[in-house]
Amino acid sequence: MTRSTRPSPPFRGEREGPVAEQWEGEVGLGQRSGIPHLTPTLSAPGGGEGVLYSIGYEKARLADVVATLAASGVATLIDVRDRPISRRPGFSKHQLAAAVEAAGIRYLHLQALGTPPEGREAGKRREWERFWGIVNAKLASAEAELALQQAAAVAREGASCLLCYEADWHVCHRRRIAEILAGRHDFTVHHLNVADSGT
Repeated sequence: MTRSTRPSPPFRGEREGPVAEQWEGEVGLGQRSGIPHLTPTLSAPGGGEGVLYSIGYEKARLADVVATLAASGVATLIDVRDRPISRRPGFSKHQLAAAVEAAGIRYLHLQALGTPPEGREAGKRREWERFWGIVNAKLASAEAELALQQAAAVAREGASCLLCYEADWHVCHRRRIAEILAGRHDFTVHHLNVADSGT
């Protein structure tokens, strides 16, 4: 996939944050992420009234993530990691919850939406077809369906943001969660990049 010399329009219903990169064309197997063509669910006409953000904290500082969420007007951070622990300081569940709640943002962990260990391993190996197959199977489970309904209810109440590790939303399962929720509920999706404070 090549970068466009001019910004390409986002998918209808899907926008990137103010510091996010834009990419020309659609992502398919064997290209940047290897994700099967899933974008039509983000193309619901009319644009919903609800806003759904996504963010990854890879290589980011906690303070910068919280500042990015606050600047975007996020009311609830929805942690969609299977295991909400991290080697990055501040990103384990209780520390992260305390930090965002101190900034006036609600924290919610929905473990049922997380990628199981075999999916994470496939992602690390860049076995994208296997990775997305595992993600889709997990999100089709009964427990994930209940969590999707809970995420939708929360997002309808106010601007919400899906959080996982990967900075690149193209190769993160939160992309698929956002697609499902946008397709069902007509949310407008913004993929945020963390603003680096440089401190």
